[in-house]
Amino acid sequence: MNICEEAKGAAAIGIGGHVRPDGDCVGSAMGLYLYLKKACPESRVQVFLEKPAEIFSCIAGLDEIHADFATDVEAFDLFIALDTSKERLGGAEKYFDEAKKTVNIDHHISNKGSGDVNYIMPKASSTSELIYNVIEDKALIDEEIAKALYIGMMHDTGVFQYSNTSPDTLKTAAELISYGFDFSRLIDETFYEKTYVQNQILGRALLESLLFMDGRCVVSMVDKKTMDFYRAVPADLDGIVNQLRNTRGVECAIFMYQTNVLEYKVSLRSNGKVDVAKVAEFFGGGGHMRAAGVTMPGTFHDIVNNLSGRIAEQLREKE
Repeated sequence: MNICEEAKGAAAIGIGGHVRPDGDCVGSAMGLYLYLKKACPESRVQVFLEKPAEIFSCIAGLDEIHADFATDVEAFDLFIALDTSKERLGGAEKYFDEAKKTVNIDHHISNKGSGDVNYIMPKASSTSELIYNVIEDKALIDEEIAKALYIGMMHDTGVFQYSNTSPDTLKTAAELISYGFDFSRLIDETFYEKTYVQNQILGRALLESLLFMDGRCVVSMVDKKTMDFYRAVPADLDGIVNQLRNTRGVECAIFMYQTNVLEYKVSLRSNGKVDVAKVAEFFGGGGHMRAAGVTMPGTFHDIVNNLSGRIAEQLREKE
């Protein structure tokens, strides 16, 4: 795919990503936004995302995001959905539905393609890597575009340590850091560095975690009362499930936080023996083999019981 060919003749272009945008969603959306502003100067380009976490403030153009999902465009000539199918675009889904042409770019295996044109590559590390691939005129990439795409790739690969990191991923990363930004500082500030509140709630989650299934699974939960006590927001919980996964002997980690009465947002991570995407998909979620998520109704114990049944089934098959 050549994204400029898809955008040819479009006077109004919209870009959207999934609700609760993570590093890859923000990086791919902003990288594409900054690029299209340069490559298609005759077009009006707008990006729609929920307000990104403060750690991404180093990305250029964040103040231009339509976080309120408001626009005076009647119907976009082209709307591009990134890192998700259209159902998780939040307030931007209506613009996707009304657009004259739609493009869907994603790397999630659960996405079957929502656009008139689809570029779904499940073996890619990230949507940010795919954005780099669809940019044909690499001469227009500058330091800010490269930085945004690098942040997206780095976050979705766990600083290039997850199994979705391929030789092509590393080649792309090498090309991006050649633009001269301080990639080491970006890794520290956007991936590893945590606020005091984040460290507190991480400690609480680890302290209250439970090993089960003969030590092959670990689970932890944060309820609304605890979040209110620490004045924490969902972004403060990033990284907890990955730390749980690092427990010796654990094949699958589950972390969940309460979003409503009898409703939890669940994150799943695997060390290889469990395809957590299949587990999440069974309950209406999705993701990758080693990283997936789903929102589930019920009590904490009901949800753990439901998930553990699907996880145990896969572990038995590997024995």
